Amino acid sequence: MAYPVDRRSLLAGAALGGVTLASADARAQSRPGPATRQVIYELRTYHLVNGPMRARLDAYLREAFIPAARRAGCGPVGVFTVAIGEGSPSVLVLVTHPSMADFLAMPDRMSADARYAKAAEPFANATPEAPPYASMDVKLMRAFPHVPDLEVPDAASGNAARIFELRTYYSHSDKSGATKIDMFDTGGEIAIFRRTGLTPVFFAKDLTGHRLPSLTYMLTFPDLATRERNWKTFATDPAWRTLIATPGLTDPEITTGIGNQILAPTPYSQI
Repeated sequence: MAYPVDRRSLLAGAALGGVTLASADARAQSRPGPATRQVIYELRTYHLVNGPMRARLDAYLREAFIPAARRAGCGPVGVFTVAIGEGSPSVLVLVTHPSMADFLAMPDRMSADARYAKAAEPFANATPEAPPYASMDVKLMRAFPHVPDLEVPDAASGNAARIFELRTYYSHSDKSGATKIDMFDTGGEIAIFRRTGLTPVFFAKDLTGHRLPSLTYMLTFPDLATRERNWKTFATDPAWRTLIATPGLTDPEITTGIGNQILAPTPYSQI
């Protein structure tokens, strides 16, 4: 079965200031800095139609894709549905690749996996009358230097109750976008997050997307009540109030909008 994302076309059509994503990744890996490895996140959004589509997609992800992705060297795979926000019904799949080279190598690794081919037969042979999804979007992201890898919540072990918040910050220029990333990564904002109960799963710069430049991060909470309480604690934190009032770092100067979704993990999600 062909891997359902044409990675080479995706990367060929995207550039960062005239530099392809693959070469930009190589530069980032070779530069000295706080992390010698910054993972690449692939976020898939499978758009569905209410009905049997969800069961078909769940079966493919649970029985075929996730086991094969782990055999191919990917980190834990998260699978989520939209509980609050735009995009329902849909299934979001977060895949962690050790590097851009691993992302590019995934099609060949999957194609050579006989166990994957057998488990994926129902998905591969789906008919137009019984498709597993309506359409799919893919976004690539690179982890922040100081949060270089996925942080799997403890609640994922044993599938304890938890929710996730997926947020994307948009900026009007590369300079303003880089400033917002630095504000998080080296300016102390992530430390304030952790101290006030906003627990990160990942922070990343968006490499592809429809409103670049942007960054995306994911937080986790036990429930909505905890989320509301911890965001209120964060909003009134003195260090945060000082940071957000700093000239050059105020929201109107460096952000043009925020996208937000509350996600629920599927029973088989590894995150």
